[in-house]
Amino acid sequence: MAEKIAEELKTNLSPLEIVIFPDGERRVRVIDRVIGQDAVVVQSTSPNPDTHYMELFFIVDALKRSGAKSVTAVVPFLGYQRQDHIFRDGEAVSLEVIIETLESVGMDKLITFDLHSIKIPELFKIPIVHLSALPIFAEKIKEIARGSVRSFPPASAPLASPSEPDAMRAVGSPSTSATPRLSNDTILVSPDMGGIRRIKILSEMLSDMPYVSIVKDRDLETGDIESNKIDTDSSQWKKEAKTAIIVDDMISTGRTIASAVDLLIKNGIEENLVFATHPVFSNDYKNILQNSKTSKIFVTDTIDVPKDKKFEKLEVLSIAPEIIKNL
Repeated sequence: MAEKIAEELKTNLSPLEIVIFPDGERRVRVIDRVIGQDAVVVQSTSPNPDTHYMELFFIVDALKRSGAKSVTAVVPFLGYQRQDHIFRDGEAVSLEVIIETLESVGMDKLITFDLHSIKIPELFKIPIVHLSALPIFAEKIKEIARGSVRSFPPASAPLASPSEPDAMRAVGSPSTSATPRLSNDTILVSPDMGGIRRIKILSEMLSDMPYVSIVKDRDLETGDIESNKIDTDSSQWKKEAKTAIIVDDMISTGRTIASAVDLLIKNGIEENLVFATHPVFSNDYKNILQNSKTSKIFVTDTIDVPKDKKFEKLEVLSIAPEIIKNL
């Protein structure tokens, strides 16, 4: 990500010396002269958010001590964002601790994407640029509607085996299977009520495409979904809908998406496409998502998805252009 941004801005990507000692401690050193310069740090916080945050704290501190005029942190996925308030007595508000530490080491501005709650920016005392992947999603959906991109066969079709040529192609390159064009029977779906604002904005970008939410109850201790149903009482719900576009801020285990797809199929949906900003991808996500009845899953590179984490149904979209516009 940092390389893409530096290349587009026609600027140098400054190296850092990061030493990891045998006991796990880290030492960060800025190599280039940064006195009077505006520095931009691009740092992921997933996986291993604790390690990445400590590294970010040290980098910002080192830049400020080395004379940088300002430090902007580009953190596409803000780790701990789901821990922005107390759920049960005795808990820490982890995100507030992270924010206070970033501010105390001298960070001047933060750029991030699709926070879990619109109230999170209010926790910051410094400027925060809260960007969204929705414009990227809207453009991709329009491409699909025009039939100008290709996807995978419907979920009912058999998956390619590893020995078949198409199964080995690079993620994001054209498949030999045509994408069904989106028609008037397409509906946007939020997998929970918390995503209603997000889905409304996307609907406006897509000429007021109808949308609906899934209502679910989650166990606060385990995080497991206890029950879910489609909000069929909504005036937006279309019984004749055959294609669903599920939109969420992140995918972790994939269980929420798989459950939503199953529920939609039971309600007459035949084709399911998924768009999610952050590919957190944990536990058995690959098996759950690849074997789900969705045709295609689009995520962004707010979190790097290495080759061994990719799977046949996945396509990764770049957010670098959106970051560059806001630097």
